[in-house]
Amino acid sequence: MKKRHVLQILLLFLAAVVFWAYTKKNEPPRVSFAKVKRQTLVSTLITNGKVEPLTYASVRVDTAGLVVNLPVKEGQRVAKGSLLAELNAPGLQAQLTAALARVEQAKADLDNIERGGRKTDLVEIESSLNRAKLDREASLRDYNALRRLEEKQAAKREEVESARVKLRQTEIEIESLGHKRAALVVSSDHAVAEAKLREADASVQLARQRIAGTVIRSPITGVLYSLPIRQGAYLNVGDLVANVGVLDRLRVRVYVDEPELGRVAVGLPVNITWDAAPGQRWKGTVEQMPTEIEPLGTRQVGDVLCTIENSGHELVPGTNVNAEIQASVVANALTIPKEALRRDANGFGALTLSGDTVRWRAVKTGASSISRVQILAGAAEGDAVALPTDFTLRDGERVSPVYP
Repeated sequence: MKKRHVLQILLLFLAAVVFWAYTKKNEPPRVSFAKVKRQTLVSTLITNGKVEPLTYASVRVDTAGLVVNLPVKEGQRVAKGSLLAELNAPGLQAQLTAALARVEQAKADLDNIERGGRKTDLVEIESSLNRAKLDREASLRDYNALRRLEEKQAAKREEVESARVKLRQTEIEIESLGHKRAALVVSSDHAVAEAKLREADASVQLARQRIAGTVIRSPITGVLYSLPIRQGAYLNVGDLVANVGVLDRLRVRVYVDEPELGRVAVGLPVNITWDAAPGQRWKGTVEQMPTEIEPLGTRQVGDVLCTIENSGHELVPGTNVNAEIQASVVANALTIPKEALRRDANGFGALTLSGDTVRWRAVKTGASSISRVQILAGAAEGDAVALPTDFTLRDGERVSPVYP
């Protein structure tokens, strides 16, 4: 009797479970809904960008050498002409001394040429020329005397001819010495001497320039936002010493996907945030639209240039930031949550509540914000639209609505 009673209880419990399962299976699924409502919709475009200085200068090495003095630190404000670094380049002073010596030698050579040749050569030629002139005068006197004697038949013809030949030899010697003196200075010699002087001067200027290049100064007034060198490092010609920029106002290169560029225009407000500074926001405007589309990873983007104020210098060039471009503001817009917007083969739509059943309605969309989208047609204020579910929700399905 007792066993029969226990069995009856078990059968009743099993029947209750089966009944509960049956009713649960046939109960409409619980689905969250949101109301269609009117509100001011701020249409924004969310993307990313990179900070750049508006005014900056990259300082590079003109003379290779060892960094022996580095009186500045990264982040420091520097004035135009401020000392950034000093290098030690052995041998430059010796090069300058040698170049100066070549200048002096070239000047002396040019001076000698302009005065008619080298002084020792000129003295020797002038001395020989004077002797030759004296010899010619003596030969001329002898020749004239012998001619007169010949006319009186007191001298032989051979003696007169010998005197004439001697006179001619002295004249030839005078002519030769004159040519030799002129040959000391020709136009090509003068040009060569001038070229050597110019070459020596250029060597001096180059040596001085290299020496000056060991003292590196800031070309502009600004903030030293990049200083990749350290004292004791050896720098080659062209190596970067520092980047100096004006950080009060910065440019942000905002990467906008090609399909979204039609929503952007010059003058639109821009908000910039940085993950490393939560809660901070920098405001600016769109200054320039892109001139071409470029690949960025898997994206095709246009570089939209924006200008922002950065009075506190919190942002520095090279920072990767988040950008929010305010494309438009629509007052009294009819909106639904973005996640309630669905799409089928014919376009956009939403599942709206009709009694305890969902019905598909095609909708026409307008502007959108981060979380909501404007409905231009297909829904009315107060309608309930289904939010996403863990299961497939179909047109005509009964539901149990829930409003979060």
